[in-house]
Amino acid sequence: MASAITSAHDPARRRVTRWILRNSLLAGFVLVFAALGVAAPGFLTWNNLVSVILNEFTLAAIISLGMTLVISAGGIDLSVGSAADIASLAFIGLVSVHQPFRLAVIAGLSGALSVGAVNASLIAGIRISPLLATLSTLFISTSVQQLASNGGQPIYLISGTLPEAFYFLGRGQLFGVPMQIYIVTVLAIIFSIILHKSNFGRYVFALGAQPGVAWYSGIRVSSTSALVYILSALVCGVAGILLSVTVKAYVPQSGNAYLLWTIGAVFIGTTLHSEGRPSVAGTLLGVLLLSIVRNGLLLIGWNFYWQQVATGLLIFAILAFSGSRSREAS
Repeated sequence: MASAITSAHDPARRRVTRWILRNSLLAGFVLVFAALGVAAPGFLTWNNLVSVILNEFTLAAIISLGMTLVISAGGIDLSVGSAADIASLAFIGLVSVHQPFRLAVIAGLSGALSVGAVNASLIAGIRISPLLATLSTLFISTSVQQLASNGGQPIYLISGTLPEAFYFLGRGQLFGVPMQIYIVTVLAIIFSIILHKSNFGRYVFALGAQPGVAWYSGIRVSSTSALVYILSALVCGVAGILLSVTVKAYVPQSGNAYLLWTIGAVFIGTTLHSEGRPSVAGTLLGVLLLSIVRNGLLLIGWNFYWQQVATGLLIFAILAFSGSRSREAS
């Protein structure tokens, strides 16, 4: 009788355990937020939270959308920052010589797309591994920037000589909401539909799970993979332009600072998914968590290097917890 009662309680206990484990990361997010609010003066002020969204979250979130797509396909893109930098270089280069704003935007996006096209050719065409292909593109893009900017010299713009669209895109608001928030929201919705609601998204996940099976299932593996890297570069180009209008300059290799950040955000978001796979919502939550932590540690007074250590330990702890959660759930 006792064994029967115990076995009857096992499913209920297992369900409770799964619920606790599934929601504990979100609870941890709230605890981190509260702890930083206590430890960092001014952290919970409205101005600081808006600053986190505009200066920390926005650009990382946009680049992370592309990384989410790439990792879902079983790849990796080390050139996301380079695509943003090339877009910034082309965009600022034309704005600085008073070319039409639309032409500068097109040039910036085209520059980023050229990075994606090279990645697509190497990975889907020549069949080089994504790690080596995008690493090569990273080196090439860095060299191009050095050559085009006189050895890596920044290009600064003079305020007062810029078109209104430049200021509106950088710090403009619509109904009291910054324009960059609208851009992030629209891109997040588009990528969510692409990844989670379309046939292409199903092909991407199939490619990431078992490429051989995907090929035998009739999925065009090469074209799917190529489009993934092109879309990733395109969205990075958007981020590069937004970075340019925010700082009113092109700063060489500034986009590379987002590389490890975006990879970490995608993996954090993956741990939040019930099936353990990347998702747009999970990635955005991961970016928000890392943005809040970085901002809070900055307000506390930690320097950049200790912020990096803390961020790495946080990602390690989340991934370790995810592993224990998977074992417990099974």
